[in-house]
Amino acid sequence: MTPALIWVIVGVVLCLMELLLPTAFIESAFGISAFAVAILSFVVKGTNYQIALWMVLSLLVFWALKRFIPNHTAPTLKEATEARTTTAILPGQTGRVIYDGNSWQARCEDHEVSIPSDQEVFVVERKGNTLIVIPLSSFQ
Repeated sequence: MTPALIWVIVGVVLCLMELLLPTAFIESAFGISAFAVAILSFVVKGTNYQIALWMVLSLLVFWALKRFIPNHTAPTLKEATEARTTTAILPGQTGRVIYDGNSWQARCEDHEVSIPSDQEVFVVERKGNTLIVIPLSSFQ
């Protein structure tokens, strides 16, 4: 078998794998690069050079294809929703709350207020993976 035929087979297998197991165009980039190396294998002799060329082309093709990958943004919080503390939130420190069925890090918006555990709180903001909360008692 000629090197060009081997690269074509590798390219077909990688592109088919992308159809069966989507990997955000990584396998497609490898497959397209393998097709390009198959064409260039008549000029570039030596397996090591062909593999190095395939790796460089794969990076370039993936960089070109990455704009087609959807950009998933974190979901926004609903307006002032309720959560329940699972640990005490000490002034200026983080604790844990149950929000929407999951455990989150939480910090009180007022850095001088302490919130005991097992208390209802309002979630007013999200900063990274930390929820900013206000004790329900401050509204009563």
